[in-house]
Amino acid sequence: MLRTTGLALAAIAFMAGPALADPIEGNWKTASGSTAAISGGGSFTITLKSGKFAGKTIGSLKPSGSNKYAGSITDPETDKTYSGKATLSGTSLKMSGCVLGGLFCKSQTWTKL
Repeated sequence: MLRTTGLALAAIAFMAGPALADPIEGNWKTASGSTAAISGGGSFTITLKSGKFAGKTIGSLKPSGSNKYAGSITDPETDKTYSGKATLSGTSLKMSGCVLGGLFCKSQTWTKL
């Protein structure tokens, strides 16, 4: 009886895993048309999956509030890293990279695939 209960709980936990994934995780279409994959748990890594810089890791984010994330973003063209943040709204992800404490920022919106 105990073994059956343990197996049933393990099966439920296994099936619930994908449902517990953070909504930022998955594949996103970038402003340039490339595909970026966001993966992890607690700390998220952004890796380009397609385009000129496929395979390159371009960011790291951690949750910083409800549907908000903060960390660093790297411009794959110049390899410069900036203070980054992201805000999730439905199937849109507004990404921003800033310098000088947020004085100068560039933003773009990504769409969930």
